[in-house]
Amino acid sequence: MPADLHYGPARVPSRESPEEAISLLQEREFTACEIDFEGKFWMDYPWAERFGELARDADIVLSVHAPIAGFMGHAERGKKLNMAVGMLDHSAGIAKACGAEVVVFHPGFLLGREREAAIDSVVEQLGELRERLEKKDRAVPFGVEVMGRVRELGTAEDVFAISSRCGWVRPVLDFAHLHAVTDGGFTAASTFAAVLEGADAVLEPGAPFHIHFSDIAFANRNETKHLPYGEGTLRAAPLGEALAQFERPATVITESPDLRSDEAIREELYAAVGTRSASRAWSSSASPARSSARKKSA
Repeated sequence: MPADLHYGPARVPSRESPEEAISLLQEREFTACEIDFEGKFWMDYPWAERFGELARDADIVLSVHAPIAGFMGHAERGKKLNMAVGMLDHSAGIAKACGAEVVVFHPGFLLGREREAAIDSVVEQLGELRERLEKKDRAVPFGVEVMGRVRELGTAEDVFAISSRCGWVRPVLDFAHLHAVTDGGFTAASTFAAVLEGADAVLEPGAPFHIHFSDIAFANRNETKHLPYGEGTLRAAPLGEALAQFERPATVITESPDLRSDEAIREELYAAVGTRSASRAWSSSASPARSSARKKSA
């Protein structure tokens, strides 16, 4: 089974105070949380520092989702690229302040280019971003997300290619998106395991799988919306069974639209992996076990 598994929501449950947010996460037995900047930045540096301090004490792993417009691979240089770089720079600053594991961002679009040319552009602009972040001492790990658009940039293969060329950029496996673009193809543990194997091959030792998960509606192999768990055809048990084949740690972020779905996914996931419940999860991310990163032998 994974050396360490954390699970939690794709949004901070309260913006009133770091104390209130952590209290709610603990009350709901979550051990991870993704800071939600998709729409806008709402957290300042003191808030982030306190949130990170409390999260570490509570064994809650944090990540940051950068604004949607903060993507790399722009076809033209200018205002939009500069804005995206600024968003990712600020996301990295917040991640550094709170001790987040990774900053999640989207890979952008083909914009009429061949796939290889678009990936080259993403990698080039990420390299420039990295130089900027290093000068500011905020060169944290980034994560490029698998997308839910069948004819656009952001397939699993695209993400693995970007990650393999940028050692500080990790694949973010969104299995709802993968289920959509394969027309409901993620029903067996072996299908999940094949994607995890691809990510495992490009991740540095000790780095956790970073996973997004929810039930999903789709049409023409494109995502349409997240669903309450059970209303679609994506299930957590096969993911748990696949994760159990690896000793690499994992963070699973639920993007479900309601708390009941979050809880149902958690219980099914942990049962499949081999832990009775989320409240009996593995030890903290600082544990030596979290450094293990090899697939189990057959």
